Amino acid sequence: MSTMSLFSGNSNPNLAKRIAEYLSKPLGSAKLTRFSDGEIQVEIQENVRRQEVFVIQSTCNPVNDNLVELLLMIDALKRSSASYITAVIPYFGYARQDKKVAPRVPISAKLVADLITNTGVNRLITIDLHAGQIQGFFDIPVDNLYAAPVMLDYIKSNFSGDDLVVVSPDAGGVERARAFAKRLHATLAIVDKRRSAPNKAKAMAIIGDVENKVVIIFDDMVDTAGTIAEAAGIIKAKGAKSVHACCTHAVLSGPAVERIENSSLETLVVTDTIPLRENAIECKKIKQLSISKLVGEAIIRSYRGDSIHCLFV
Repeated sequence: MSTMSLFSGNSNPNLAKRIAEYLSKPLGSAKLTRFSDGEIQVEIQENVRRQEVFVIQSTCNPVNDNLVELLLMIDALKRSSASYITAVIPYFGYARQDKKVAPRVPISAKLVADLITNTGVNRLITIDLHAGQIQGFFDIPVDNLYAAPVMLDYIKSNFSGDDLVVVSPDAGGVERARAFAKRLHATLAIVDKRRSAPNKAKAMAIIGDVENKVVIIFDDMVDTAGTIAEAAGIIKAKGAKSVHACCTHAVLSGPAVERIENSSLETLVVTDTIPLRENAIECKKIKQLSISKLVGEAIIRSYRGDSIHCLFV
């Protein structure tokens, strides 16, 4: 069997270190620098010939830089005769642009999938794709893991009782929220939301009973936090005891942290698929959980040729 090697880009070094620690494997030596005009230069500084390589890189902000860095690392590894390359992308950027929503616009998620595939990568591991059909944009195997086991462990340790309600912040997240509600033996509610433009949403009404309930809003990501802040306000106004939120990807762009601070949310639980900015780290309402064990176990099972079915709940 070929030897396993781990490499990481610059997008999320702390998560890469945690994964490496879980696997008891050191991160490979790679030099990532820039030319004076901003071009990215990659140099793999150790032998990877006939090795199975895993490249850990979230394509988060700055999205384009991190994406190009990933593409160049994969190309460098391919040209260094690595036998099998798996791209581990905890947060897959451009995933929200998965369909045509207006005339003459790109399907950006498909284009990014083509770019990654055409580097010669053999497999992709990711977490909570914004839309499941993005797996079909790739011509290589894709393991779309879910942060659900990490979130469920946290909720079961911190919440109890029969007054728990799981809320989907919009119609698109109902399936995700229903799955969590089933596993938590909780009831389900839905926020009826109207979106007027990208990153601009107005919550309209609550479908379901939240009065005198402990409410947990589930979503795959929190970007500007407009949706969650608006939903939390309406839920609280409907008489909820407390409102919490769990989101896998903490994009937290623009005024997101300020909105969370000023919202009716008591806590926002996120994972480390994206590193938190300084103001998010300082925000007492935001709690971060690590998905390093989940990703590490997926890497081990992928390397050994074992099923990853047990990682789904």
